[in-house]
Amino acid sequence: MKEISNREKQYIAIVNDILEHKEFIKTKSITHHGLNRYDHSVRVSYYSYKIAKLFRLDCDEVARAGLLHDFFLVDNEVISVKEKMNTLINHPKYAEAYAAKYFDLSDKERDIIRSHMFPISVISVPKYAESWLVNVIDNAVSICEALSSTKVHLLRISNIMIIVLLNFLRL
Repeated sequence: MKEISNREKQYIAIVNDILEHKEFIKTKSITHHGLNRYDHSVRVSYYSYKIAKLFRLDCDEVARAGLLHDFFLVDNEVISVKEKMNTLINHPKYAEAYAAKYFDLSDKERDIIRSHMFPISVISVPKYAESWLVNVIDNAVSICEALSSTKVHLLRISNIMIIVLLNFLRL
């Protein structure tokens, strides 16, 4: 088993109550950028945390709010296009309300969650450097996940085509 570094232990200590929360665990079953919302949120949280430490920002609040930025249980795979557009714009509000239902949130954490889709969603302009950081990292992670998901999808298609071709050639 891989040894966990002290830095990773520090991160886990900050967010472990969220990672183990039964409602948050439900996000593992929700598709997000072709992957799942749980893993997406962990990536955003952890990368934001690391950069916040580097720039001496509030890394605890960044880690926690980064983890909760998409904490809502609407599955975009099962809703209409119109509902998807509404969710795209309004999910920061949904996530803030849902996170506040289960966790105590500071004003900064609320702002990070509420403003993470700026400027796509103009519900809230980020007020803090930490809010801007999570916003940027969320965008970067989302782009990488979408590209990765597309590569995986293309890889699966190419594998299927190769198998079909090989089976055809055997005939």
